[in-house]
Amino acid sequence: MTDPTDSPASVSLDELREQLSHIPLFRKFRPDSLDRLIQFAAVREYAPGERILGYGRPGELFGVILSGRAEVFPGEGDTSISLATLPEGSYFGEMSLLTGEPTSATVQAAEPCRCLLIPHESMSREIPHNLEVLTELARTLSVRLSARERDEREQAMVEGARRCARSTRSFRPTSTLSVSRILVLNLGSSSLKYDFMDSARPEVVFRGLVERIGEGALHRSERGDGSTNASVSAPDHEAALRLVLADLTHPDHGAVTSLDQITGVGHRVVHGGDRYSASVLIDDDVVQQIRAASVLAPLHNPVNLEGIELCAELLPGVPQVAVFDTAFHQSMPRHAFLYAIPYELYSEHQLRRYGFHGTSHKYVSMKAAAHLQRSHRELKLITCHLGNGASIAAIDHGRVIDTTMGLTPLEGLVMGTRSGDVDPGLVLHLSNTMGKSPAEVDRLLNKESGLLGLSGISNDMRELVDAADEGHPRALLAITVFCYRIKKYIGAYLAALGGLDALVFTGGIGEHSAWIRSRACQSMHHVGLIVDESRNQGASPGQGDAADISDQAAPVRILVVPTDEEGMIARETEAVLRHSKVADSVNPADVPIPIGVSAHHVHLQPDHVEALFGRGAELTERSPLTQPGQFACDQQVNLIGPKGRVDRVRILGPTRKQTQVEISRTEEFKLGIDAPIRASGDLAGSPGLVLEGPEGVVEIEEGVICAMRHIHVDPADALRLAVRDKDIVRVRVEGERSLIFGDVLVRISPSYKLEMHVDTDEANAAELGPRATGFIDSLQARRP
Repeated sequence: MTDPTDSPASVSLDELREQLSHIPLFRKFRPDSLDRLIQFAAVREYAPGERILGYGRPGELFGVILSGRAEVFPGEGDTSISLATLPEGSYFGEMSLLTGEPTSATVQAAEPCRCLLIPHESMSREIPHNLEVLTELARTLSVRLSARERDEREQAMVEGARRCARSTRSFRPTSTLSVSRILVLNLGSSSLKYDFMDSARPEVVFRGLVERIGEGALHRSERGDGSTNASVSAPDHEAALRLVLADLTHPDHGAVTSLDQITGVGHRVVHGGDRYSASVLIDDDVVQQIRAASVLAPLHNPVNLEGIELCAELLPGVPQVAVFDTAFHQSMPRHAFLYAIPYELYSEHQLRRYGFHGTSHKYVSMKAAAHLQRSHRELKLITCHLGNGASIAAIDHGRVIDTTMGLTPLEGLVMGTRSGDVDPGLVLHLSNTMGKSPAEVDRLLNKESGLLGLSGISNDMRELVDAADEGHPRALLAITVFCYRIKKYIGAYLAALGGLDALVFTGGIGEHSAWIRSRACQSMHHVGLIVDESRNQGASPGQGDAADISDQAAPVRILVVPTDEEGMIARETEAVLRHSKVADSVNPADVPIPIGVSAHHVHLQPDHVEALFGRGAELTERSPLTQPGQFACDQQVNLIGPKGRVDRVRILGPTRKQTQVEISRTEEFKLGIDAPIRASGDLAGSPGLVLEGPEGVVEIEEGVICAMRHIHVDPADALRLAVRDKDIVRVRVEGERSLIFGDVLVRISPSYKLEMHVDTDEANAAELGPRATGFIDSLQARRP
């Protein structure tokens, strides 16, 4: 889209009110709502042939043709085919309010054109308070969505736009009409790392590190005109932060003229416990939860909290967001995060595996998906963050199913000075037999082990490679152990995932050591991992890029993706702040959502109906379901797995394109299979089983899932709740046992009726009654 910060048209508020009063949709807005829309909107003028909206651009604006006429063309703007004409008073960009999809066509001025451009978040804030507007938009969108569900050509256009958007996506703050100026802070015990990002001026560089806080502090800074290293006075973190803020507003080299221009602060917080599976706006409750989690991260959370408290003092009124290292890994299933120790140690003391480096793993997984021009929610990935700290994550369709770090960052891979996995008996031996104190054992495993301990030389992989080249045997041993542990976990996670689309390397070693990447993948061609050594040696992707180092014919891609944790923190901060503004206005917690319990069931494809129930058989309705057009059938089947069977499972109609079996965790055990948690219809790579009917059996190779918690929403309720299709939300359930369900998928269709579905295990655990209701508590993730 033409940059909305360029060439604004000068139009008075009264003139805009007058023009909008002639457009039916905007006549229905309350005057105060209309004024707020205008306040955050911009008027732009376009010459004939100039693009108003480009194909594959993020769907972030609702546009109105105030004067003139525009044409809609397919794709990048094939002007030989006009899809539609937009006369004065027409609007565009409304579909993205529901779907979040990028623009699937090009809008171009056919004659001198004046447009009003309204940010989607502004529309989402006002629509729920204007019933007539909500009704009209819901009706229009329902017609459009219904037509799309029957039109494969339009579906292909939308998917093409998504591929285009993925290939050009920025994971740093971006500008539409509102500007985000985000300060990212990462406080360590004796350091303060910072980065400032301005969505309107992405070329601005303002980042650095104040280290050795206390005695002999050093400030390493990078600005647009170069880098500097200087000794500074920073006796504590407050002094270091004051120094950074003074530098940020410096009249010669600062990035802003006033601290009031900062729109948000994003904090890296190491540990969120099991409370937080997403980034959150910081308030008093969040501060208390971070403090409570300090028992799990005593070296990190207290200093992270200090940064939050300092910003509250030095930047009053500026909203702050906590971005947790542990959050991305909270989707791990219980069998992956529990230690085999007395269960009470988990239930009463939260002793379990949490995982770390989550912001990095999330960023590179999404960047890898963008490089592959696919959604991260349809890929199986293994991401390897290899640096002085190192970890690997197994990611199945956007959800982490396992990661190498555990209760602390000490578990897993060999690291610079950390041991990684050791026999717990070793700790007892060090203490009981060798007489080492807890502090000495802690120092040995965290500061004196890993590459340093094995080599006796250094924790720096570059120095070890040089030493190994010169024949140093322990340097070579350290490298060999390091690479073996990586390869072992890659193999284990490939088995856990049941297949792999891409292996991703990041971090200082992962990004820069071709030899380590090659050794980690050696002799793994039988599982599709084949390195092209020429591409591997030449790989040097810049920030925001990715390099493919795999053999072109290999079935699995091997990618090198430079991580950008600061950029991801800034993007998360921007997203949280945008949604919080909408949520504060809409308050989705006021809309009760009925909760239905979805027992095990089967959806059949047409030929399987005949195979199981006889030639010419059709599904017959036994009773209607809550969702319009869906019904429970008279027919039932038996499910047969490797271990056992589950009999008399109801078929739900109508038929589908592919047979799908939905079971609970309890039934997984009965059948002897491991079913992934997936959205309905997302069946690739899932296990199969045997279906037994009265007239025959059918063996499916895939199609058995545990259904992801989800909410069925029609367009009107979606506008009322300010949610989009494929959003992931947290739902609060009140009652005798109040709780919050995370990882709840939003599904929008004109054929749906508002209702949340959980399976029987979840309903029993939550003690849900027959008339249970929930309320959307917060947005957890939004499809990029």
